[in-house]
Formats: sequence, structure tokens, C-alpha cells
Amino acid sequence: MFDGTSNHRSGTIATGPLAGTVVNFNNQWFDTLTGRIGYSFTPAWLLYGQGGGAWAHAGTNASLATVPLGTTGNTRSGWTAGGGIEWMFAPYWSAFLEGNYMDFGTNNNTVFGVGGCGVVGCSFNSKFTETTVLVGANYRFW
Repeated sequence: MFDGTSNHRSGTIATGPLAGTVVNFNNQWFDTLTGRIGYSFTPAWLLYGQGGGAWAHAGTNASLATVPLGTTGNTRSGWTAGGGIEWMFAPYWSAFLEGNYMDFGTNNNTVFGVGGCGVVGCSFNSKFTETTVLVGANYRFW
């Protein structure tokens, strides 16, 4: 599954040498490759869990007042896990509700020459995760 997104979030560092720095996190797309296993508790209902690999293009940028401090952006690999329920409501047709959690790890960032950072640099970490809920219908062609 491949999805486009406009997910973004901003935060401000409250204390330390980078106090007042605004950090923006952006995710432009994500992609998953999963397997699922389930149990059909009646002929029309399926309960399942799934897991697999996930990829996303995620970026971070930071600025203090109007001074840009740094930008990162790359495709990240991670994992996904979730589950759902599917209901066959007519021959060849089913509806589903599915939830997934994706984790793309932590990005380490270092800023130099700002506030109390000097030539040694100040570091901050950003963790990239996504949670999705998917509702849809399937048609089976055979």
C-alpha cells in the first residue's frame, strides 16, 4: 500500500541552549508491505492481525527566530503492526476497518553556533511514528 500524506507537526524547545527554537516535522508519503493472519469466526466475518515493513519520506527543520538552524529529509525504513476486522456483506463484496502503527526510528540532529551551542554543538532527537485508520470495501473478482 502506498499513501500520500500532509502530516506535519511543530513544537518549540522550552529549555536549554536551544530554548525558543521551533522544530517542524513533516511526512510526505509512506509505504507498507505487510502480511496478515486471521481467524474467520463465522463465514462472513474475519478478524486479523498484520505486520511487516514500512517506508516513509520524513523531514525535520529547525529555526530560532528567523535564523534556519538545519534541515534533514530522507526516506526512512521501519516496521508496522496492526489489525482489523472484515465483513462479507454480499457475494464477492466485503467491508473492512483496519488500524496500523508505524515506527520509523529516531533522527539525531546537531546544531552549531547558536545560543550556548558554540563549536561543540547541541543535539536533539526527533522520533517518527504514524498511526492510521483505514475503512474501505473490497471486491473479489473470482
